[in-house]
Amino acid sequence: MGSGAGWIAAIASALAVVGIGWVLAAAIVAARFGRRLRAPTAPAAPEPATILKPLYGAEPRLGDNLRSFCDQHWSAPLQIVAGVQSGEDGALAALRPFGAAIDIVIEPHRHGANAKISNLINMTPAIRHDLIVLSDSDIAAPADYLARVAATLAEPGVGAATCAYAGRGDCGVWSVLGAAGISYHFLPSVLLSVALRTGDVCMGSTIAMRRDTLDRIGGFARFADILADDHAIGAAVRELGLSVAIAPVIVTHASAERSFAELARHELRWAATVRDLNFGGYIGLVLTHPLPFALIAASVAPGWGTLALVAAAMAARIGAAAVIDRMVGRTTAPRWLLPARDLLSFGIFVASFFVRQVRWRDTELAMRKAGRIEIKRA
Repeated sequence: MGSGAGWIAAIASALAVVGIGWVLAAAIVAARFGRRLRAPTAPAAPEPATILKPLYGAEPRLGDNLRSFCDQHWSAPLQIVAGVQSGEDGALAALRPFGAAIDIVIEPHRHGANAKISNLINMTPAIRHDLIVLSDSDIAAPADYLARVAATLAEPGVGAATCAYAGRGDCGVWSVLGAAGISYHFLPSVLLSVALRTGDVCMGSTIAMRRDTLDRIGGFARFADILADDHAIGAAVRELGLSVAIAPVIVTHASAERSFAELARHELRWAATVRDLNFGGYIGLVLTHPLPFALIAASVAPGWGTLALVAAAMAARIGAAAVIDRMVGRTTAPRWLLPARDLLSFGIFVASFFVRQVRWRDTELAMRKAGRIEIKRA
């Protein structure tokens, strides 16, 4: 083995070792968060609340996802507002069985490049209550979700409450791979980031705030041309001197990718969004991919040591996945998919540095400075 190959093997091995340490540290933090989930929480006094659900298209289990928000343990009036931008939207079929339980807003007017925020702007006049909860259409929640979110929002100094989430594959192996990326890569990264205080978290799975807070940050219109609207809303709340807190509840994100192309397109959009939010921090995510670097080391310098490193990387990921599954209460993906998930995540990470436009639903968006977007083709 030449000196060049030796250096490559040494660097790859070092990155793999650091990555294994990161995976194990994230698993420890996840286990601690799991204990927080099981601990009793002081309930907030139930009060009238409005949940906003911006919808687009007929997602596979949209009706089930929406019903989980209707079936909350919440004794006060609960308004759920679902918004679509067309009377022909496929999501309307899932809304029919709910009747008057869900208020429906159909408004085609477009406000800016962010279709979800445009939908929320159109839904705003229908809001009846002071406690407002935004939640993406692909989210399902446990019955104590609203109680836990409201209790977190009621804590002193908290201006918004958000929720971490795990994945659920609804459309075959590609969606299960997508869900595995959420549960086994994204979720532990978020929890470790919060524990280390290295990032500001606010996620579209849930953003709960008071009407006064929404008004003070400029309403939804302020975010009409921002790709990472959830992160921007959190930053705006912090500008008021308030914090964004993670509620002690895990919600479910439904993945519905039916092909590799669909999955790659979706994840590249996510990755490019994170890249532009914090480029330096995003580069640091290279340390979260132990298996690819262990395989590079083993291919350049085959031997028992590098093979053991490959085995250790796989074992760390499998062990961490078991911790996540125990915390969530279900298995997101079979263990044999995890090496493929690790390699795919690394490929997405590398490819994301070359992305300058993304596809969101049926719209091509050009990425501009400061997280802003422009419609390139609708």
